[in-house]
Amino acid sequence: MIQLTERAISKVRQFASQAPESTGKGFRVYIQSGGCSGYSYRFKMDDPREGDMVIEAGTDVRVFVDPKSLMMLDGCTVDFVENFSGSGFKVQNPHAKGTCGCGESFTC
Repeated sequence: MIQLTERAISKVRQFASQAPESTGKGFRVYIQSGGCSGYSYRFKMDDPREGDMVIEAGTDVRVFVDPKSLMMLDGCTVDFVENFSGSGFKVQNPHAKGTCGCGESFTC
């Protein structure tokens, strides 16, 4: 199972309210091959797909994770951080054996 912090839930709500095309969609968290360490985290507003795990975060945010990504994301926490180097969703992944310097990609 994946957890979202209150900051991440709040940011998903904010993004959804600012983008009319996001109405009725959920927050997709997925893994993509690439990045300097092998895999990278990706996020987008999307519709559910067959086979997705659907997670209720808060009272009104749905999170979608495809089965392939779930193998590497199970047990993760997604947060939203803002600092001097930028802002964005960050994943705390207990399965990652290593990450790149910027923390945007990882190895399993």
